[in-house]
Amino acid sequence: MSADNIEAEAAKCCASCGIAEVDDIKLMECDACDLVRYCSDKCQRDHRPKHEHACKERAAELRDEILFRQPEGTHRGDCPICFLPLSLNMKESSWYSCCCTLICDGCGFANQKRESEKQLEQACPFCRHPLPKSAEEADLNYEKRFQANDPVIIQEMGSEHFAKEDYDTAFRYWTNAAELGDVEAHYNLSLLYYKGQGVEKDEKKELYHLVEAAIAGHPDARYVLAIKEGRNGRFDRSAKHFIIAANLGHDEAVQALKWYYADGEVSKEDFATALRAHQAAVDATKSPQREAAENYKCHERGQTHIYVLERDAQRKMMQRSTDDIYGTSASIAFHLTVQRVLMHEIVLFSDQS
Repeated sequence: MSADNIEAEAAKCCASCGIAEVDDIKLMECDACDLVRYCSDKCQRDHRPKHEHACKERAAELRDEILFRQPEGTHRGDCPICFLPLSLNMKESSWYSCCCTLICDGCGFANQKRESEKQLEQACPFCRHPLPKSAEEADLNYEKRFQANDPVIIQEMGSEHFAKEDYDTAFRYWTNAAELGDVEAHYNLSLLYYKGQGVEKDEKKELYHLVEAAIAGHPDARYVLAIKEGRNGRFDRSAKHFIIAANLGHDEAVQALKWYYADGEVSKEDFATALRAHQAAVDATKSPQREAAENYKCHERGQTHIYVLERDAQRKMMQRSTDDIYGTSASIAFHLTVQRVLMHEIVLFSDQS
């Protein structure tokens, strides 16, 4: 009998007592791996000492299979109106307080142009709720979304407290948002655990949140994992992370792959494939509407002023963490807070135009 047949027969029996699976006896898989099955919790507990080592190895293999699987897209997802992937450049999209939905600037600009031509009241491009005319109205919208347990606004509240250096409160908000599935919150928590802000430094928890964010398609989390693996001398794993990040459109990952290719850590074929995939990911985020919106921002006095403010705010945040392993990615946690303030100015400048 071949080894495969022996394993197949063993899988039909309890690994502890050897009882076979029949109509009235159902076997359950080990909680952590897919190597063995048991007929009861007692058998699983009895067999644990013999199985523990193999179980941990297999569990790590299964985790790596998930970790190094190429995500279909980034954690930012697609614009719900044009269905094109959102750019990694956060200045090319906006989210609205009424529904906390992230909309690309192309669709936002097209909606604004339509409202101007038809002299309509300004409204959210997605849910059509009227835009807030004051900071108080916007805050009321945020409160409604917060009461609805919206992870986006909860994550943004954490970013607001982080900007104020209230790390304890930021940690609570981000933990709540992460439990609700917010990917950005996972990445932000990894930063807190890395720097020991609001919590004690914890490398294991930092790594856990980085992995969760990377699996969900967060390119910056993937990039940080690549750096960590490289520093530990595991260049094969580091290169895999860089390739996945590059495939998602991450520019810094492409630059890192250039160095790896020059050092012989990445093959010519893999490097060329990553370059093509990176360019395809970047091109997928472009459209005539988005280019029109970008041109409009460059020529519109009010919009230019807003984006100068945003750029200056992000630069200050980046200067505080230039020697940090997270690099420029540390400014991401601050972005939504900046954007929240700027949304009020967008309404004001639109009214003046």
